[in-house]
Amino acid sequence: MSLHSTRFFSNTLELTTSVHVILPEQKYVDPSHPDSLADITYPTLWLLHGLSDDDSCWTRQTSIERYANERGVAVVMPQVGRSFYADMTYGNAYWTFLTKELPVKMRHFFPLSTDPRKNYVAGLSMGGYGAFKWAFNYPEQFAAAASFSGVMDLAGYQAQFGANMKDFDAIFAGQTIEGTPLDLFWLANEANRARLSHLKLYQSCGTEDFLYEQNVKFRDYVAEQPDLPGYTYSEGPGGHEWSFWDKEIKRVIDWLPLP
Repeated sequence: MSLHSTRFFSNTLELTTSVHVILPEQKYVDPSHPDSLADITYPTLWLLHGLSDDDSCWTRQTSIERYANERGVAVVMPQVGRSFYADMTYGNAYWTFLTKELPVKMRHFFPLSTDPRKNYVAGLSMGGYGAFKWAFNYPEQFAAAASFSGVMDLAGYQAQFGANMKDFDAIFAGQTIEGTPLDLFWLANEANRARLSHLKLYQSCGTEDFLYEQNVKFRDYVAEQPDLPGYTYSEGPGGHEWSFWDKEIKRVIDWLPLP
């Protein structure tokens, strides 16, 4: 594998931002055929960070590089601050950056597949919400999505914690979450389910996690949706912690429908 810490100017954010990228490495390159790697593109996992982390957290806290190497998958880990993967009312347009600009820029810089059957998205906590939000809004871009200890009920999270988080005012500024494209429950509703039916979905949470109850709530909601046949739920001992997420990212990389 090769590990890249990339800095580039984002036209959307109007600032220089950073992304960590893991690329598979061919075990043998024939020196007599220097163009032998020219047409190779790699299946790609877009891997999102949580509220208090950045684009380096997955490489610092887990064995993601080793896990990706075993399956030959590229991993792209962007930086979005504390934005909840939204276009902030008072701040940067991170949702537009993530869904529109980032894939184009990364595929320009690196040999990443554009085939939706070879693209996947996952994340933890705030990033678990971001991963499902991305996949549910643009299901045609992915074959699979995974959430670890995700903020599955953003409206409930805002009601519980928003008064003590200045981030919510800067991001949403009184916007309605429930029943909008910000709401994972609304995105998985009857009107949208047919668009999601091809996706493999994986959701997990530790039973000691402070987000466990809302993960169970979302699990039970999805269980009532007959058109989401590819959904998998997993839970086990653990809190909101890296020891749990390290195990889960290994499990999900093995679960991905890689070619």
